[in-house]
Amino acid sequence: MRKICLTLPTNRACAPMVTALGAEAAYAAAHFDVEVHLLVLDSSTPDAFAAHARAARALTEVPGVVVHHLDEAAQRAFLRQVVERSGLTGAERLLDLMLPAGLSYGACTNRAFLIAAALGCASVHRRDSDSSYQVLDGESVFPVHHELTSLGRRAGDAAPGVTETALDPAHADKPVVLVGSSFIGELSVDIGEILALDPAVYHDVVSLWAPAAWPEEEKRALVEESFKGAGTEPFTGDRAVLTLVDPMRVDMCNIGFHQVHERVPLPPATDTIGSDYFLLHVVYNGTLPGVLHNRNIINFYTGERRTDPGFHAYQTRFTKFFLSMLYLNHVYAGLARAGASLLDERYGVRAARVAELVRASTRLDTAENEHRLDVIERSYHKLGGRYAEFAATLPARRQRLIAEARSDMEDFALLIDAWGALVGASAGVDVPRLEPRAPRQER
Repeated sequence: MRKICLTLPTNRACAPMVTALGAEAAYAAAHFDVEVHLLVLDSSTPDAFAAHARAARALTEVPGVVVHHLDEAAQRAFLRQVVERSGLTGAERLLDLMLPAGLSYGACTNRAFLIAAALGCASVHRRDSDSSYQVLDGESVFPVHHELTSLGRRAGDAAPGVTETALDPAHADKPVVLVGSSFIGELSVDIGEILALDPAVYHDVVSLWAPAAWPEEEKRALVEESFKGAGTEPFTGDRAVLTLVDPMRVDMCNIGFHQVHERVPLPPATDTIGSDYFLLHVVYNGTLPGVLHNRNIINFYTGERRTDPGFHAYQTRFTKFFLSMLYLNHVYAGLARAGASLLDERYGVRAARVAELVRASTRLDTAENEHRLDVIERSYHKLGGRYAEFAATLPARRQRLIAEARSDMEDFALLIDAWGALVGASAGVDVPRLEPRAPRQER
């Protein structure tokens, strides 16, 4: 029986999503020949953790589902064992990259990748805490249906499980390594207010995602489709396409990986949105097959980011996203040039080639990032209010933010170099599981 890991990283209260994830796990176990390891990686407050624990405990008696609910102490204990077993030097540095003090979207998913490897799982399926499932005719619409139908299969054999094939037959012998979809609901990035306040400022800011050399019409097209997911159209029936999946069409709240995540990790950058999307570009540019389906997740915002501290923290993460693009755009272009040469004879990603591209990017001139900060500061002052207050904090932080964006990529190259050894060392390391409560003894 194949093992899979269905994971939910969280740092916020989300007990309803833990329960919903359990329903998806139960669906997978009931409809496919799999043992589901439901993994909640929890960095939330003690009260939220306790609520999550209650929700997770209720799932422990679901047939075919094994529940793991790990706080940061348990995660750190696991990681320390893996690092020690790997024999790599710089153990404390690696631990910091895997479980940093700051928020890291890439690092939390990397932990799920290593834990899944320790559990012997063939695939990892990620969801997010600020989302929920669509419902059709009273039944939840679970993405894991398409993920388990196709992941790991030879692409040429996956056609019966999809509604359309748009894959060159030259890729038929390669494995399907990614199955994903997007979201409906609120924008994936909390910038709708900027668009409402000033569409011109919205364009100026969002276009900072693009390489500086792009012509204006390409930037405008990017702005038009950015962060909108699948729009608002609700699910009415399945559509699934076997293809090379465009990274712009999928979201990390709705993704499943096979094989590729054991070759290359995600960037461990802290306080940077979008740092967990890197593998989508590796898969696409490396000409590895995937399936794009339409079981879109519902995205919503939690109240925390609407508070003043939450707003400031979120805008810092948004700013650092733009600064990271100086380096990531360079790497993505290199991946595109490399194409299928990124793969070895068994269609595994050559991690050393990816590390070379990442390391080379750290030598780029930072003038483009100076310009990005100029645009953000000027644009946010135009918006006024809390945006202007945030802009006023940027001059004192400018050089630190620019330096952090570069060092984040240096850290990423280091982690790619170590990744194979870490994945190998994870095998056999124990992962605590939740056990059902013992029945009460009658007196």
